[in-house]
Amino acid sequence: MGIVWARWGTLAMFLAVGLGAFGSHALRGKISEYSMDIYKTAVLYHVVHAQGLLILAWFSSISNNPKTEWVGVLLILGITLFCGSLYLLAVTGQKWLGAITPFGGICFLLAWLTFFKILWQHSI
Repeated sequence: MGIVWARWGTLAMFLAVGLGAFGSHALRGKISEYSMDIYKTAVLYHVVHAQGLLILAWFSSISNNPKTEWVGVLLILGITLFCGSLYLLAVTGQKWLGAITPFGGICFLLAWLTFFKILWQHSI
């Protein structure tokens, strides 16, 4: 399963870098400073959790714990819901998108808590 999470992690990292560059160059001066801060938060969380997928890829290559699949799914959902809603909120100004963001945050928290539990129980 490690290769699956490596693929998702590298794709997520590619998108984070691309969206970060887009925000830095194409959006500068076109959206408010407040919206730019929202966008930067989305990029930061996107990068951090894409790295989480890469860490998960490594770990799942040395462990055959099926619960690691849940961690990967939750990280991808978190990136999509949390970061995606913030990207769209920053660009469109549609405040209702902020209501989606906490669901992504919950996915992130559940992913890291599940990963912690897996690692706590893992024996080398």
